Amino acid sequence: MSQAITVLSNGRLCDGSLADALRADVWIQGEKILAVQPPGVAPAGLADSPGARRPAIHDCTGMVVAPGFIDVHTHDDAVVLDHPDMLPKLSQGITTVVAGNCGISLVPMVTGEPPAPLSLLGRQQFRFDCLRAYRQAVDQARPGVNVAALIGHTTLRMQVMPDLEAPAAPGEIAAMSRILDEAMREGALGMSSGVFYRPAYAANQEELTSLVKVVARHGGVYSTHIRDELRGIVEAIEEAALTARQAGAPLVLSHHKCAGPANWGRTAETLPLIEKLALQQPISMDVYPYTAGSTVLREDLVDGVIDILITGSEAHPEMAGRYLKDIAALWGVSQAQACQRLQPGGACYFQMRQDDVDRVVCHPLSMIGSDGLPHDKRPHPRLWGAFPRVLDQYWRVKGTLALEQAIHKMTGMSASRLGLGGRGYVKPGFFADIVVIDPDKVRDRATYADPVQFSDGIEQVWVNGCLSFTGREKGLPARAGRFVGRHGSEPL
Repeated sequence: MSQAITVLSNGRLCDGSLADALRADVWIQGEKILAVQPPGVAPAGLADSPGARRPAIHDCTGMVVAPGFIDVHTHDDAVVLDHPDMLPKLSQGITTVVAGNCGISLVPMVTGEPPAPLSLLGRQQFRFDCLRAYRQAVDQARPGVNVAALIGHTTLRMQVMPDLEAPAAPGEIAAMSRILDEAMREGALGMSSGVFYRPAYAANQEELTSLVKVVARHGGVYSTHIRDELRGIVEAIEEAALTARQAGAPLVLSHHKCAGPANWGRTAETLPLIEKLALQQPISMDVYPYTAGSTVLREDLVDGVIDILITGSEAHPEMAGRYLKDIAALWGVSQAQACQRLQPGGACYFQMRQDDVDRVVCHPLSMIGSDGLPHDKRPHPRLWGAFPRVLDQYWRVKGTLALEQAIHKMTGMSASRLGLGGRGYVKPGFFADIVVIDPDKVRDRATYADPVQFSDGIEQVWVNGCLSFTGREKGLPARAGRFVGRHGSEPL
């Protein structure tokens, strides 16, 4: 018996490339895109095929039809198992998440007490000593979205090194390389690092380059949360570029920003530097469309100038949702002392200026990533709203991105840069990961005060050919996600 056919008819198709949008019908059969046709025109020979059935028609008149969004920067490693409905992502039109960023990955680590920054991933799911076991767990959970994975350098260090305050010794580099090589063969996209964080800060050029060479042999990518996004940002970018260039791997600069008031305006310096480096090697960056970042509570980020919103505290959970300066005043202590009392915990740091964020979002080398922390009790609004916010703010309100450019940054560019074969474009033979958007309504609703909010204008989300979210019902008809390996590799 032939597979059922669905037609998303008469929509304004942005196919994930930078090509102009056009009116088209998208034909879906099973989990793949069968054809892209002019409105009302069936694919040649379809009606005469044995067992042909009448297709199910979804009228998309007035809607934008696009590839499902790819969230290139997430910390969703554990939440896809803990809460596989993945509503924060599906409801934005996201169909694939890339886990394991900033050097922080669930794999390979078996522990009941993950230290910071691994604790950003929660505490329950550190039970996978290899990527094969993790991808099997993902497929068994059948989350609402597809899951791809980077292997975290910090996780590798914690697995192998008894002393994280020193560069890795040759034997430790060899041990990490063996683990990373196995993960790459099992479908990892590449390696991420977070030398910004203390457990990886001591890593030197030899350690990082040796590991990225393993990634390069498999055609993977190197993604990095650079050592310094404040005063030393130029040197940190150059260090990351040198590592990737010496190793021979494409580089992704994570959540590019110029953080801290003394650094505001410096994207006018960093972006030309990245462009210059991109003439020598493949470089891209990801970015979220907000002026606040979010990470663990750190006293060195408390400067008494920027606002800091507490997203969670194990010592004082009642303080979630309050600003650090108000907590410090309540307790009669300095902000640094209040931060110390609240640890371990997390916070939103209002470190960026809007014009810097705008420059990065609109830059041709940037992709969109939410960088949301799903285990925060009061998450940053980017967890629920990052992708519709790009369409609303940069296409519709400011007009600084064309619709095709905005969608390319969230789909085709992301798939191509990270090696996600068969996804990111609406093309025959590609997986039917598709989002249907109301262009007049699409916008984020999540705020810092009320971050758990569905966005407007995401009408339908299809994952592997299955209708997985409908905006009208805010519901989940089905879950159809799976683990996605590098270049579309299947489980070994």
